[in-house]
Amino acid sequence: ADTIPGPLLDRMDLIRLDGYTEAEKTFIARRYLLPRQGEQAGLTADEVVVDDELIGAIISGYTREAGVRSLERALGRLVRKVTAKVATGTATPIEIRDEELNDWLGRPKVDDEIPERTSAPGIATGLAVTGVGGDVLFIETTAFPTGPDTEPGLTLTGQLGDVMKESAQIALNYVRSHADELGLDDASLRRRFHVHVPAGAVPKDGPSAGITMTTALVSLLTDRPVKSSVGMTGEITLQGQVLPIGGVKQKVLAAHRLGLTEVVLPKRNGPDLDDVPEYVRDQMTFHLAATYDEVAGAAF
Repeated sequence: ADTIPGPLLDRMDLIRLDGYTEAEKTFIARRYLLPRQGEQAGLTADEVVVDDELIGAIISGYTREAGVRSLERALGRLVRKVTAKVATGTATPIEIRDEELNDWLGRPKVDDEIPERTSAPGIATGLAVTGVGGDVLFIETTAFPTGPDTEPGLTLTGQLGDVMKESAQIALNYVRSHADELGLDDASLRRRFHVHVPAGAVPKDGPSAGITMTTALVSLLTDRPVKSSVGMTGEITLQGQVLPIGGVKQKVLAAHRLGLTEVVLPKRNGPDLDDVPEYVRDQMTFHLAATYDEVAGAAF
């Protein structure tokens, strides 16, 4: 929508379609996708046994999307291989177990090891909305001493847009101006900082990574790792206020899908949690922050 001119956008009604939850995808696969792919492959319902746990393993390990197109393609590959075995005389019904999934579909395509990636100081887990729904964003920071060829300042990498670059500068300036409150000494701040956001080939923009960048810098400077169970999103100001952002439902669903159990959100986004399915809310802890002090209390 950012590319649509304002006067034209004002004459449109925006319809936002949120991504499906894992339970909804499993239901759709069981009710519609699997029967359709089985019929196209010439397979009857009593020739293959696929339980909901296996469908869940396919969703989490082989697809990452807001919809179900990739899931249907994966199920199509599965039933075609079953059809080939039936055609060569394998006894039916063929039951596919979770531990055999690699043999049927190959190794998993999606592998998010959040605890391993966030175990070192200087890394924080953010939440974002992409073309495939919600996703997790890792913010990595490092610092090195200044010298004749190195001036104090900030290096940014990861194909960041202008707004995200400004968020990183605001985060660093907030940390510098509140060094005493954060327990930092001036010497540690007189260095050059580098902020990187993998994956480097994917363009990223928006202000909602502000508190994540600030947390990554505080983690680096205090040598304390951020809790691996926490994801966060929110815009930060120079005074440390946490401002509201969009896409709360998609971001929370992404955090839940990837195993995060705590989410830090701006306090003014509290009402948006009503859009999140109740069973997801029951499994997660939400920290609503109005200032960065409250973010730090939940992050460390």
